[in-house]
Amino acid sequence: MSQMNTRKVPHWGAWLLVILSATGCANTPYADAPQWGQSVRHAVKAQTMNPDAGQKNLPPPGADGAVMKSAVDRYQSSFDKPPAPVNVMNIGLGGVAGSVGR
Repeated sequence: MSQMNTRKVPHWGAWLLVILSATGCANTPYADAPQWGQSVRHAVKAQTMNPDAGQKNLPPPGADGAVMKSAVDRYQSSFDKPPAPVNVMNIGLGGVAGSVGR
């Protein structure tokens, strides 16, 4: 019978494999974990003009009651009649579809 040529792993290789596989199980929390998302929160805060705007029920600056009512009425009346038809000009497309089957 012929013997198989098996290659033995040196003992230091076996220990290296055990150590490397054990380090995968180690729990090492990230040092930056508490700061994740901090840049987004900072950017939102920097772009907010009035952070307390939701707390107060104030009209927008420069808004007058009559002006606002007029704007809302104009917006709502814009849906009363259909929009005007749009004139579309198709150049060169009319003859292509008619000559396909000939």
